Amino acid sequence: MSDWQQFTRFFLHSPKLGISLDLSRMGLDDAFLDKMQPAAEKAWTAINELERGAIANPDENRMVGHYWLRDAALAPTPEIRAEIEKMLHDVLHFANQVHTGAVKPPGKARFTRVLSIGIGGSALGPQFVTEALGQKDDKLKLVFLDNTDPDGFDRVLGSDLSETLTVVISKSGSTPETLNGMLEAAHAYKKQGLDFARQAVAVTGDGSVLFKQASSEGWLSIFPMWDWVGGRTSVMSAVGLVGMALQGLDVQNFLRGAADMDGWTRAQKWQDNPAMALALAWYKVGDGKGHKDMVVLPYKDRLALFSRYLQQLVMESLGKEKDLQGKVVHQGIAVYGNKGSTDQHAYVQQLRDGLNNFFATFVVVLKDRDTEPFEVETGVTAGDFLNGFWQGTRQALSENGRANACITLPEVNAYQVGALIALYERTVSLYAQLVGINAYHQPGVEAGKKAAKTVLELQSKLLAALQTEPERWWNAQSLAETLGAEPEAVFLMMRHLAANRASMQFRGEGLGLEINGLPRAAAVSI
Repeated sequence: MSDWQQFTRFFLHSPKLGISLDLSRMGLDDAFLDKMQPAAEKAWTAINELERGAIANPDENRMVGHYWLRDAALAPTPEIRAEIEKMLHDVLHFANQVHTGAVKPPGKARFTRVLSIGIGGSALGPQFVTEALGQKDDKLKLVFLDNTDPDGFDRVLGSDLSETLTVVISKSGSTPETLNGMLEAAHAYKKQGLDFARQAVAVTGDGSVLFKQASSEGWLSIFPMWDWVGGRTSVMSAVGLVGMALQGLDVQNFLRGAADMDGWTRAQKWQDNPAMALALAWYKVGDGKGHKDMVVLPYKDRLALFSRYLQQLVMESLGKEKDLQGKVVHQGIAVYGNKGSTDQHAYVQQLRDGLNNFFATFVVVLKDRDTEPFEVETGVTAGDFLNGFWQGTRQALSENGRANACITLPEVNAYQVGALIALYERTVSLYAQLVGINAYHQPGVEAGKKAAKTVLELQSKLLAALQTEPERWWNAQSLAETLGAEPEAVFLMMRHLAANRASMQFRGEGLGLEINGLPRAAAVSI
C-alpha cells in the first residue's frame, strides 16, 4: 500500500465538526484490525450500556454519566435529566446576575475576578478551558488555587479581594488541598475586613461537609456535584461550567461540540468512529500493555495545557494494577508534552534519535489568528512557519520509525474544545474496555491520600513526644525509636519543621539535625 493509500484509509474527517484524525502513521493494518474486531465490538457494546445507565464502576456501585451532561435527554431517569437541566439553568442565571451586578460584593459595583479553589479534576479541566478560550475582554478574570502550597496561596491571595468571587469545588468538602485553600482564602478575606461567605460559592455534593458549611453561613450559591460524574470527566458539570459562565465563555457551544463529537463516536465501525480508531491505534502501538508513552504536541499556545489535562484523564483512568477479573496486569499509558514549536527545541532530539518508547500526537489548528495576516518574510507568515514546523517534525519522526497521530481542528473555539475533550473521554473509555480494566476508579489515588494522612498523624505524635522531655535534644534515630517509626520519615519531618517553625528549637544540619522540645522563647530564657 502506498503512503497516500495508507493516508486515505486511516484519515477520518467529520464535515459537521470540521475535525480530522490521521492515524496513517500508527502502524495499523488489516490483520490487526481483523484480529481486534471481536474486542472492538464488545467494547462498543459496553460503552453503549454505560451511556444507558449501567453500573460502570462496580467496586463503588456507581453509574458513569458524564455523557449526559451535554445531552440531558440521554439520562437514564427523568430525575437525573431534571437535575442536569436545572444545574445548567442555575449556572447561567447566576452568572448573568453577577455580570449585571444583581449579585455583587458588599460596597462594590461588580465582581471583577473569580478565584477557583479545587484540585485534580476540579482544576485541570477548568484551567485548560480558561486558557484555551479566554480573551482580553472576558467578563471576569479567573485565577486558581490548585495545590496546598503556602507560597502559592500568598501569591494569589496577596492582592485586593474586595471584588473577588471565590468558587470552592469539592465533592466531599474534605479534600485536604481544597479545604486548606478555602481556609487560607477565608483567612485572607478576614484580614482585609471582608466577609468570605458573602463572596463565596460552593460546588459540592448534596449533604457534604462543604454543603452544610455553605448553607449555614449563607454563601451566595451552591451548585451540585453527583456521584455519577468522576472528577476527571467533570468539566462539563458545574465544576467547569460555573467558571466558564462567570468568565463569559460560550457554555452552550462548548456542550454542543461535545454532544456532536459523542454522536460521531457512537458509530460501531472504526472507520466511522474516531474514538474507536484512536483506541485501537493506542492498543497497536503499545501492544495492548501501554509499552509506549503518549507525547502530546499541540501546535497552538491556547492548547498548551491540553497535555496536563490529558495526563489525569488518561493516566488516572488507565493506570491500574488489576484488570476486571482481579488479575495483576499493571496497565497504563504515560502522558507528557507541552506545545509546538517550543518542544522542537526541547526534546524532539530524543524523540527522533533516542529510545523508541513513545508515540506522538500532534494537535494542529488550521486558523492562525483572528486578525489580518502579517508577513515575517515575503509571502510567509509566522503561522506558515508553525505549519512547516509541525509537518517537518512529523516527517523527521516518521523517517526514524516513530509512530505518530495527528488531530486537526479548524480553529480554537468553545465548540471545538468541547469536541476535543469528548473525543478523548470516549477514547479512554473504549481503550479501557479493550484491555479489560476499570477506567472509573482510582485506588492508587486513595492509597496516596491515606499515606499522606499517616505522615500528618506521625507529626502529631512527634510533637507530643517532644513534650515528654522538654529539655532533651533528639535526633532522628532516637525520636524514631520512641515513636516506633522509620528514622527516615522522622528526619524528613524534622527537616520540614526546622525550615518552617521559627518558635521551635533546632541545632545541627543535614543528618546531624537535632530538635528540642522547648519552644525557642523558653530555650533562650534558660
